[in-house]
Amino acid sequence: MSASIQSIEAILVDIPTIRPHKLSMTTMGVQTMVIVRIKDSEGLEGLGEATTIGGLAYGPESPESVKLTIDTYFAPLLLNQPADEINTLRVRLNRATRGNNLAKSAIETALLDLLGKRLNQPLHQLLGGAVHQHIPVLWTLASGDTARDIDEAKSLIAARRHCDFKLKIGSRPLMDDVRHVAAIKAAVGDSASVRVDVNQAWDESTAARGMAELQAAGIDLVEQPTPMKDFGALVRLSQKFHLPILADESVADATDMFTLAAAGFSGSVALKIAKAGGPLQALKVANVASAAGIGLYGGTLLEGTIGTAAALHAWATLEKLHVGTEMFGPLLMKDDIVVTPLNFNNNGVTLPEGPGLGIEIDEEQLARYRRR
Repeated sequence: MSASIQSIEAILVDIPTIRPHKLSMTTMGVQTMVIVRIKDSEGLEGLGEATTIGGLAYGPESPESVKLTIDTYFAPLLLNQPADEINTLRVRLNRATRGNNLAKSAIETALLDLLGKRLNQPLHQLLGGAVHQHIPVLWTLASGDTARDIDEAKSLIAARRHCDFKLKIGSRPLMDDVRHVAAIKAAVGDSASVRVDVNQAWDESTAARGMAELQAAGIDLVEQPTPMKDFGALVRLSQKFHLPILADESVADATDMFTLAAAGFSGSVALKIAKAGGPLQALKVANVASAAGIGLYGGTLLEGTIGTAAALHAWATLEKLHVGTEMFGPLLMKDDIVVTPLNFNNNGVTLPEGPGLGIEIDEEQLARYRRR
């Protein structure tokens, strides 16, 4: 007889960032996480997390709406159900509720963590086992100040904390952004890979001009230059330039991935457990991308340690992460709510050990940062 779900709690947690984090659509000074705790009839607890970027600035779900959705709509569907039947519970949720993938991701993560704890197996083992124990992680230079970004990059390279960098651009005039990026690439030279993330800020003609300039400056990758719904622009730009494109906001789930690949897109895709609806769903996107010859990248919505660990367990099962990962969310926050933080080292992060996620809540820290 399987244990049943006894309680589901969704907690808003606000942690300041180490510096303002500037994107094309917002500047963040605090990250809000929704921490989900699912307890079963045997007294075990599974942890999940949902985050987004800048409230409603990034997408249609906010931390507050995620909490409301879980408390009001998901909990009644899940309480007293068998905790181990993750696929059945997902079907049950999807039949009764539309969208809300961030909230569904937190639930799927917590159920997987719970199952791992019951079986005394790490989450990656439930997904077929880890191919990698150490995963590369880039860093986003997002102060917006060229000199400060160069100093930050050089110190991180020297400390062997990161050797690949992403720059958030798109909020300023095109050539201002190009000069900013080109100066940073010139400063770090061949010692580091430099990519840019436009977060949908350009139209197609601006993107064509921008990509020509960035290609000449030695930039390695351009993430989501054009609006998410404009699949045609991504396809045309990917065919026009040898500077690769990383599709992010355009691809939430496996259906989006299939549609974009079938239209002729070549490049890479940013996998995100939050966009897809959980670690299992993100791996479905990876399967479609791999079948279409599209490269893989481990993406983040700047999750804290719980959400980051969930993604790492999924990415560790993939044979190749062609353009690495950006699982640096916990490093952007001034503090943490877990007993043992992730071990960032040697230009990457070590896969956590222990059953489930391998992560334990620090109750005092949770109480400190919990929204009143």
